[in-house]
Order: sequence, then structure tokens, then C-alpha cells
Amino acid sequence: MASGAVARRKESGKQTADNEMAALIPLIQDSAGALLKSVKRSSGLLAPIMLLSGHAAEVFSVKFSPNGQSIASSSFDREIFLWNTYGECQNYLVLKGHAGVVLEIQWSRDGSQVYSASTDKTVGIWDATTGERVKKFKGHTSYVNSLSPSSRGNELIASASDDNTIRIWDLRVKNAVEVLNEKYQATAVCWNNDGSTVFSGGIDNEIKMWDLRKNEIVTTLTGHADTITGLRLSPDGGNLLSNAMDNTVRIWDVKPFASTGTRLLKVFEVNCAPHGMEKNLLRPCWSPDGDFIASGAADRTVVVWNVVKGQIAYKLPGHKGCVNEVDWHPKEPIIASGSSDRTLFVGEINPSEVK
Repeated sequence: MASGAVARRKESGKQTADNEMAALIPLIQDSAGALLKSVKRSSGLLAPIMLLSGHAAEVFSVKFSPNGQSIASSSFDREIFLWNTYGECQNYLVLKGHAGVVLEIQWSRDGSQVYSASTDKTVGIWDATTGERVKKFKGHTSYVNSLSPSSRGNELIASASDDNTIRIWDLRVKNAVEVLNEKYQATAVCWNNDGSTVFSGGIDNEIKMWDLRKNEIVTTLTGHADTITGLRLSPDGGNLLSNAMDNTVRIWDVKPFASTGTRLLKVFEVNCAPHGMEKNLLRPCWSPDGDFIASGAADRTVVVWNVVKGQIAYKLPGHKGCVNEVDWHPKEPIIASGSSDRTLFVGEINPSEVK
């Protein structure tokens, strides 16, 4: 049975049980024992770190709901789990129906539905209250690697597939309303803020900006040296975050008119978030204020960078397998991570310490 549990580091003494409870974090280990520092709690989580277990195979995707009260996760086990963010982090619903691995999930804008991309070549639309699949979009002829909902106007979904296409779906229509043809397999997709542009990445190492008013590529972002594995738009809509199998995480200027000669703004420490031999589709995220970015890594850690300083703020251990996706809570300094070790961690950080 799926469950959430408090994940505790080695402690000396007993922690208080109210909201002023402090987490005990070992700083120095010597023959006399651990030197401990008291850190004030920074979120409403039951404990500073919660371990969520229940999936029967690798966890590939994890997303907070728009209000932050729930978490969705998807797995190689073909199932989607919905969890409570707070309290005991109980798994309260399991969405079943895909005939293949569920590679990525997203929430609808109002949190009433969950969208899924699967190796069974379909995009699923699920009722987040009943757990029923209400739509199944067919049209892709190979694995669907990624999907992204638009943030404005009619709620549209963009999906990226190994069939070399990006398809645009309208929830009110049975078939795809647009098909964008790539030359190679597409592994990541993301919308811009106003719904006029779709960003796609693939095995050709390039990021394309598609103008949906013309259905053509208007800009190509080059610089990555291997497959693009994840794309996320910044909270203000001006920058695009990318992760790739070249072991770099990059930020690009995607405003209509770039203010500098190059759209590449920053490259974050090569090899700090390695992909390793598994070559999974590692997906990064932004903090809600845009001050931090985070990504999972094959070295079993979650890496958090300070965007302005370009430095690592945290390198969080705990998982026993590759960390495939991380997501940032929309309202609190909480990060969720999903791993090939079949578990999720939900933990708080203190950004004020590293700004």
C-alpha cells in the first residue's frame, strides 16, 4: 500500500512537535559524535523531509497541483498516484488505464484534471477527483515523451513524441488540431506564456521556437551537445530552462526580441547534475519567484542553483537511484523529487540562507 513517512537523519535528543520544531542536521562527524545545528522550520510539512513510497517501479514524473495541496507522480508501473502534500502525505487515488509507461504528467490549470503522456502512444485526460480517464487522445504513432498545457486562452495541450511530431490538442476536439513536424524524435515540449509559441527539444540537441500563428520554426536555440531532456518556462515567461544529456542545465532568453546578441544567458556547472548511463529524461524546474532552479541527477541527488549567482545552493542526497524529475511547490519552499528507486521525497529548504 502506498504511504508517506517521515524521513529522519541521525539525531541526538528529541525534537519538539509543534510548528517551531527544528530539524537536526549533522554538520561534522567525529569520534565524539555529530555536531548538530538547529534550523527553524520553513514550511507546513509534517516533517522537514517526507518519504513517499508505493510505486512498483521507477518514478519518472512528479508535479504539485496548482494550489500545492496535492502531488501527482507517474511511473514505469503504468500508474499515476495522487498524494496529499501535507499531513502524512497519504496516497489518496491511483489512476489506472495506460498500457505503457507514463513518462510525464501535468495538472490542468484549475487542478481538476491530470494530463499524462505514455509509451502506449496516447495522451490521457483524468478526473482528479474520481480517478476516471475522461479522454484518450490518439494520433501519435510512437512513444509520447512529454506534454505541456497552455497557460492562457483555451486550455490546449502540446505533446512531443518519438514519431517526430509535436501535436496540439484541444480538450473539446477528438483529434489533434495542429501537427508540427520535426526531423527527429521530440523529447521535451513547453508553451510560452501567451500560447502563441511552443518550444520543443529533441535528439538533434536543438530547441525550436514554433510560432503557432504560422506553424513554423521562428528561432532555433543551439548550444547543447546532446539530447534535450526537459524544458520549463520561467515564472515571468521571459526565460526558458533546459536540461540535456550533455550534463548541462541552461537558461535562454525567449522574449520576442532578445536584448543581447545571443539568447543563451547562463550555463550551470557542467557535470554537477550528471545524466549517467541510464540516459533518462531528466526534467528541471524553477522556484515560483524565479530566483532558483533545480534538477535531478543520476548521482542520486537534487541540485538547486541560485540563478543570479550561478552557484549551487543545495545538493540534496537521499535517493538510491537516478532522480528523474523535481518540482517546486507553488507557495512554499518545498521540493518534490521522483526517482528510479521507486520513491518520492518531499522536503523543505530555506532559500533565505543561500540568497
